[in-house]
Amino acid sequence: MAVKLRLAQQPEADELLGRSPLAALVGMLLDQQVPMEHAFAGPRTVADRLGADDLDAHRIAAMDPEEFAELFARKPAVHRYPGSMAKRVQQLCQYLVEHYDGDAEAVWRDAPDGRALLARLTALPGYGKQKSQIFLALLGKQFGVRPRGWREAAGPYGEEGGFRSVADITGPESLVKVRAHKQEAKQAAKAAKAAKSAEVTGTD
Repeated sequence: MAVKLRLAQQPEADELLGRSPLAALVGMLLDQQVPMEHAFAGPRTVADRLGADDLDAHRIAAMDPEEFAELFARKPAVHRYPGSMAKRVQQLCQYLVEHYDGDAEAVWRDAPDGRALLARLTALPGYGKQKSQIFLALLGKQFGVRPRGWREAAGPYGEEGGFRSVADITGPESLVKVRAHKQEAKQAAKAAKAAKSAEVTGTD
């Protein structure tokens, strides 16, 4: 069932994310070291360059790595690091083919609870704990995928009413709030690191 998303802030890109489980997984994978909107617009760009209406895990998994990397690097590039991210997307698709017969939705379709779903997500190539928790929160908050204990498994990203991650983006206003939260978190981490460094060196 398709859902209405506003992650890429582009109608065609968001439409694909809302109806394609694989596109959503790939968008989340690409969400690092680039603006969130650019990352989530990536699946639509890849599909267009493949001449397809959706992403196909079997097709991507079987592609020549150099050919797929070239597709990512073509201007405008799909990602700031097209070579490495093309490799990660291909590894993700190969994993889905091997473990889920290429069916991305099977990752969460029958998950018995939030903890099990989190474990399935963290097993995916390119998905660490934080990325997995954010995607779990996105599934729960916007896709209606809510196995027992999903909020707890998603950690702080599962909390209601916050603006911590892409899971909380429903339009331009919430995007601004999430971006502000990320900046605050980054500055706090920087200040903590500086304080620790000063402590170690004995300066103040």
